[in-house]
Amino acid sequence: MLIMMTIFMDKYIAGTFFASVFGFLILCILQLRSNKQYKQKPHADRPCLDIRSNQMAVDECRTGWDSATDVIIVGAGVVGAALSYTLGKEGRRVRVIERDLSEPDRIVGELLQPGGYLKLIELGLEDCVVHIDAQRVLGYALFKDGRSTRVSYPLENFHSDVAGRSFHHGRFIQRMREKAASLANVRLEQGTVTSLLEDDGTVKGVEYKTKSGKQLKAYAPLTIVCDGCFSNLRRSLCSSKVEIPSCFVGLILENCQLPFPNHGHVILADPSPILFYPITSTEIRCLVDIPGQKLPSIADGEMANYLKTVVAPQIPAELHDAFISAIDKGDIRTMPNRSMPAAPHPTPGALLLGDAFNMRHPLTGGGMTVALSDIVVLRDLLKPLQNMNDAESLCKYLQSFYTLRKPVASTINTLAAALYKVFCASSDQARKEMREACFDYLSLGGVCSNGPIALLSGLNPRPLSLVLHFFAVATYGVGRLLTPFPSPKKLWIGARLISGASSIIFPIIKAEGARQMFFPASVPAYYRDPPQA
Repeated sequence: MLIMMTIFMDKYIAGTFFASVFGFLILCILQLRSNKQYKQKPHADRPCLDIRSNQMAVDECRTGWDSATDVIIVGAGVVGAALSYTLGKEGRRVRVIERDLSEPDRIVGELLQPGGYLKLIELGLEDCVVHIDAQRVLGYALFKDGRSTRVSYPLENFHSDVAGRSFHHGRFIQRMREKAASLANVRLEQGTVTSLLEDDGTVKGVEYKTKSGKQLKAYAPLTIVCDGCFSNLRRSLCSSKVEIPSCFVGLILENCQLPFPNHGHVILADPSPILFYPITSTEIRCLVDIPGQKLPSIADGEMANYLKTVVAPQIPAELHDAFISAIDKGDIRTMPNRSMPAAPHPTPGALLLGDAFNMRHPLTGGGMTVALSDIVVLRDLLKPLQNMNDAESLCKYLQSFYTLRKPVASTINTLAAALYKVFCASSDQARKEMREACFDYLSLGGVCSNGPIALLSGLNPRPLSLVLHFFAVATYGVGRLLTPFPSPKKLWIGARLISGASSIIFPIIKAEGARQMFFPASVPAYYRDPPQA
């Protein structure tokens, strides 16, 4: 009877039924709960604004608090620009010091997930993706060994405008800077912050050098450092354990169409993933991941040869000719992929945000979603404060920020690190099976694809859902191995698959902080009341 049933049942499901039915029921319950999302309608588009051509220069050093400034923000990238506009709207007097106010040119920070777009709406910045030829992104297409599958974002319960957005990073940044500069109480100026000004352990402001080389000081009750991944100010504000697991090699493809329009494309290549996504109506960004920090030389032609001989044969045929043309054009860019868990040192008068504070592998495009979510948390914490001059009380109160941000930030961080390890090729048979199981699991559709893509998109960043789906993939992989007939060798590989999955995700969770990630309400800082004026 069992043999007859096996004939008529899916060969994979039969092997995993008893092992995963309980977890599957939990996943279905989580999915039903996550579907009850709040429908949010974006505001009408706003006209484009220009950055002020002239910013007031401060020609004298001041002692004590600068009475004209509530908050100093170091850096005007994604976090600095969005935060300055947000705090400015709240009535705060904000001073932003940015090293270079010209349009940045980067090969990352170009994909905003739907969860990040919802935060952009919440901050009133959704019109910053208008008039920059930004492209709607509706999901992902995965390619492996000549097969492909499409996984769409679960957007059914949201306004029709809600989707991912991809664009030129610099254009997006300039739009947000324009929005911030349009507020009378926000001042952007160009300068390089060289140090934090401290007095008895309390940060009072910053010392910076203007474009003309003049050394000046600025003071405020709160200094927020968000000067990016290369920050030279974070040393005293956090434990900066930066890892560089790989590097991206960036190209722009022209005159071609993606196999699945309005979707990001992930090729599970050897040795590691290749990404494609549109950044304008005529351009497609390609990011080739190369493990480690040592790259083939661009100047000697080694990189071009590597891309043509190793990478090109693995990409979809529709993109091959445009890929070769982009290589021949010679505009090859590289960038190290950094990862750094958030490990703050609470310091009176100062706060870290953005990539200066917390980084994850950019494979999943979650960085801007985390950044914008952090801004919403911080805005809500600062909203009831009338007076921020008591640095000690403010520091103690803002410790709750580090706990409140954890469930969202840690879910996205953990997913990025775990997915990168799963998607990289390996000679280990158990790792191969895990990679294959991940592709097939997402191909099943339903809760098996909606759950993971809701996590990746930031629409449902729940740590428990992440762990359940991760081990559901591992269990599914074991079921594939044991179907139709188990053997000692298959049982051993299955055991190693589960062990390998555990060794991937649990160290990441430990680094993120399991208690804050899964049980934030158990942390005393979660309940901090705002200091009295």
